[in-house]
Amino acid sequence: MIDLSVDEWTQSEYLTNKQALESQGILVVLVDTILNPIDGAETTTYNPPLLREMPNGSIFVFYCDSGKGTHSRLKEFRSKFPHHVCISLRGGRGYWRRNLSV
Repeated sequence: MIDLSVDEWTQSEYLTNKQALESQGILVVLVDTILNPIDGAETTTYNPPLLREMPNGSIFVFYCDSGKGTHSRLKEFRSKFPHHVCISLRGGRGYWRRNLSV
């Protein structure tokens, strides 16, 4: 069982959990808050009106350069998206490894 009450996922957890959750029909979205997409990853630019249109229960994994900014803003994200799960990507874009896969 995947714990969705955590504040952060590592890249490995993100990739593993995304695969498992999407096989159950749950949308997992990697959200770019710095207008700098991660090479080799499907990302969505932070756009609250667009994100609110995604199915309830969707999981938003927010990232910035280091992960610290999105982690500190989780309370804000969770209040903006009460019908979605909000998680921060640990280490942010800086720790993303292009060759890591599940």
